[in-house]
Amino acid sequence: MDYNYEQTSEVEALDSIYYGDMQILQTEPFHKFSIPIKSENYDDGDGLSCQLVFSYTQKYPEELPNVEIISDESFDEIVDKDELLKHLEEQGNENLGMVMIFTLVSAGQEWLNEKWDGVKREREEKLLAKKKADEEAEQKRFEGTRVTVESFLAWRKQFEIDMGIPAKREKEAIKDKNKLTGKELFLRDTTLNESDLKFLDDGDAVKVDESLFQDLDDLDLSDDEDDDDYVPGQSDSDSD
Repeated sequence: MDYNYEQTSEVEALDSIYYGDMQILQTEPFHKFSIPIKSENYDDGDGLSCQLVFSYTQKYPEELPNVEIISDESFDEIVDKDELLKHLEEQGNENLGMVMIFTLVSAGQEWLNEKWDGVKREREEKLLAKKKADEEAEQKRFEGTRVTVESFLAWRKQFEIDMGIPAKREKEAIKDKNKLTGKELFLRDTTLNESDLKFLDDGDAVKVDESLFQDLDDLDLSDDEDDDDYVPGQSDSDSD
């Protein structure tokens, strides 16, 4: 096989196919060139893109070409380059003995589209999951939390602690404990026991006018019911 002829002929064909995109990097001792691949709709501002760099070996196409991947940081965050290189190597082994660069570029392009489809699907699933979680959270916010006896008692206990109610209750209990009832005050204050006696012993406090009782003997205090002619409800004038 004329390796040089096979290689030169393929380079000319590739330059015609990828005109404007393919770049010849070197020609000696063997050709080295790059061809870009990119996912669908990449030019719209979203997707994956990289450069496949091929270097012929002395016995290409009976040997695999050397392949490198040149990409930016965003590509590296999403795509495992070793995974893509392995895929291209498998495709190359299936085409040994034939010029294969176009086949490898097409295989890389297809692989990149599938990878990007998976990325988009994963992003959509995350968006849907987030939307569902937000909707459930919003619904739960309106529904509120189901109240049980245990949860209410726990809430009330914490609420009273936050409001300082136990401390206030303890303070009031101590205050009430120090208060004395009327009976306790009476038993403790001996001056209260003697106050009525002092009032009774004070001869000048109450004076009685004895003249009001001097004519009591002249009053007729006989019981009208002892009179035989007495009729209840009638006066003496009626009986006359």
